[in-house]
Amino acid sequence: MRRTHRPENIVTRATDLIGHTPLFELCTTETGSRLLLKLEQFNPTGSAKVRMAERMITNAELGGQLRPGGHIVEPTSGNTGLGLALVAIERGYRFTAVVDHHASVDKLRAMTALGAELLYVGGDAAGIPRTMERRRVAGEIARREGAFWPDQHNNPGNRDSYRQLAHELLGDIFGDVDYLVSPVGTGGSLCGTARELRRLGSSVRAIGVEPDGSVIFGGPGGAYLQTGSGSPEGFPVGSNVDRSVIDEGVRVGDAAAFAAARAVTRRTGLLIGGSTGAAVHVALHRLASLPAGSTVVTLVCDAGEKYLDTVFNDDWLREKGLLDPAAEAAVVALLDRYRGVPRSDREPRSRTEFLV
Repeated sequence: MRRTHRPENIVTRATDLIGHTPLFELCTTETGSRLLLKLEQFNPTGSAKVRMAERMITNAELGGQLRPGGHIVEPTSGNTGLGLALVAIERGYRFTAVVDHHASVDKLRAMTALGAELLYVGGDAAGIPRTMERRRVAGEIARREGAFWPDQHNNPGNRDSYRQLAHELLGDIFGDVDYLVSPVGTGGSLCGTARELRRLGSSVRAIGVEPDGSVIFGGPGGAYLQTGSGSPEGFPVGSNVDRSVIDEGVRVGDAAAFAAARAVTRRTGLLIGGSTGAAVHVALHRLASLPAGSTVVTLVCDAGEKYLDTVFNDDWLREKGLLDPAAEAAVVALLDRYRGVPRSDREPRSRTEFLV
């Protein structure tokens, strides 16, 4: 018998697995509006930020800023560092992550496991992000050692890397993405995705979510414990936060954000991070008031497995005054309220023609 050969679906590098992450329907209202989660934790390193880490390094290589055997340095709260550590492994670079104790312990451990050199700043104060000090130290290393500093807050490769994510969204659903709700840290994922969606013909409304205490949208500064999201007081917000792309900025407190993350995990079995919990909190509370048939997408920027010592640790939450069973129950009640007919069981909406 003649055997028919087909291409094997096998990759040889972890970065070949970046992208094409799944969409999960969290809930649907009686009016047909639905909340979809873009599960970016299915990327290598468990985060959306591996997309931009790979793009920033590729651009640096093409531009001659990074040569074989070179040194990369970046201030990071974890997920960008994990992405850079992965790329450094594959391409033979040395990577130094400038970190503080505000970062998730599990992210720090993971960077170490990937061979990154961790340089701590700011002492042991776990509740205060030392963003400015991290940037100062990274700049010193770049000048002194000739290391390449990608500077994720201002590197255009950050936002450009999310163009593919926009194509993935429009390729996986019928019709348009009506609302894109996402945590805002560097701004690359929300702004890059929303900009490309609009270029493709989408009329998406972009809603950025930051922690109470963050200053991206101009509110008063203060302490917060949502890592990888927001900017502390005194930090110059980078160019990747493009306010012309963001239609609305919303603040969510730590307790509400963590309660939403925990409730979603208990209901679905999908572990999501605390900053994603903030975005889900906003989306759930608005879903019923949106026009019938709206599609809302929340970017799940990373996996909840990185927050087992914090967001999913009752003792830690209790110590911080953030354990709120009533808030968790309220999220569960909203999910119960939105027990509409799953869209997969209905006729799909006619698909809008988008540019490709």
